[in-house]
Amino acid sequence: MDTLWQCGTVTVHLGEKSGKYPEGNQVLVSSAQMRVAFDTPLVANRMGDDFDSVDLVILGHVHEDHMAGLHRVPRAQVQVHEADLAAARSWEGLAAHYGYSEPVLTALKKKIEHEFHYTPRPDATGYRDGHVWDLGGGVQIRAQHLPGHTSGHCALVIENEGVAFIGDIDLTSFGPYYGDATSSLSAFRQTLEDVKQLDVKAWITSHHRGVLTDRETFLSQLARYLAKVDERRQRLLVMLSKGPRTLASLVQERLIYPPGYEEVYIESAEQRSIQMHLDELIADGDARQVEPGVFAL
Repeated sequence: MDTLWQCGTVTVHLGEKSGKYPEGNQVLVSSAQMRVAFDTPLVANRMGDDFDSVDLVILGHVHEDHMAGLHRVPRAQVQVHEADLAAARSWEGLAAHYGYSEPVLTALKKKIEHEFHYTPRPDATGYRDGHVWDLGGGVQIRAQHLPGHTSGHCALVIENEGVAFIGDIDLTSFGPYYGDATSSLSAFRQTLEDVKQLDVKAWITSHHRGVLTDRETFLSQLARYLAKVDERRQRLLVMLSKGPRTLASLVQERLIYPPGYEEVYIESAEQRSIQMHLDELIADGDARQVEPGVFAL
């Protein structure tokens, strides 16, 4: 049985292990007129009519694990930030969103269709930063653009309850993920500053942490989450201290994922993430490109 958390008009169905990937946490917001879901993780498939009766799905961003229940609600409206809209509408859009090589994309498409019930939504429409949904009865939801994980990643703030769904700013020990074509390390750094400014009393993550209701705890976990980015930077400097390195050799040594952990997209995500860190080091004067694809301190 999935665990519930409630706050007025907001209900959270926690997935297994508090939504640890590949699971996720399902947020529902209800008024007398409307029922809204934030994202559609795997747990949506176990909720029956509690989920299947939603009128609107607001995607905080687009990734396979946040679309896993869309196949259950073909009549519901689907909205997503305009920067992630193409990724919600078609496989071609999602493939460009990931930005992986063709062999990886072929394997990934098969995987997400089987494991996440992947179903594109060509009917999805876009929203912008600051958009407000008025559900009636004083229930309001506001989108706050917090990019980095994807270019369209948003927090969804239930204004009447003082509750924010912060999506994949998930505060996990793994740290921020910025390994796709529309990801940005610099934008994620700014987002981790901006999210502190949300004037709310509860923070809901897509994965693992679930619901936090104490600001000091939230800020402490956010600081540890951000520290993972700087830990990676320092580790990359140590890797470069061994002498000039090719990007391919750095990918094989691994910066983001532990050695031995395998998934179809890992090498692609490592390459993109390491390149972003290298760009940052070069801009700061801590590293240089010796020749195309070769880097040194």
